[in-house]
Amino acid sequence: MSTQANDARTESGVEPAAQLEVLGDECARTILVATSAGPRTAKELTARTDCSSATVYRRINNLLESDLLAECIRFEEDGTHTTAYEATVDHLSVEIGTDGIDVSVSRPEERS
Repeated sequence: MSTQANDARTESGVEPAAQLEVLGDECARTILVATSAGPRTAKELTARTDCSSATVYRRINNLLESDLLAECIRFEEDGTHTTAYEATVDHLSVEIGTDGIDVSVSRPEERS
């Protein structure tokens, strides 16, 4: 999917400019990288970043709203389950040209 960041929206309805703004934050980028390897809990993400748990939860919410992260249930070996988060994108490309900024997002299910 390819859209103009200035005035278009992705298929999910999220403006690419908003996605770029979320990715401007180091904590959000760390969360996205960590969740690209598989679902992670907020506690695991807090341990992985240099951010407070409140900041991690805010960044998780920003990533969820930007459709870059999804909430899921992770089942543990002892039979318990917990809320976890996983990346919904595996490739993001930004091109700057005379017509503006073009953002292309590739989702794991779109790539073969």
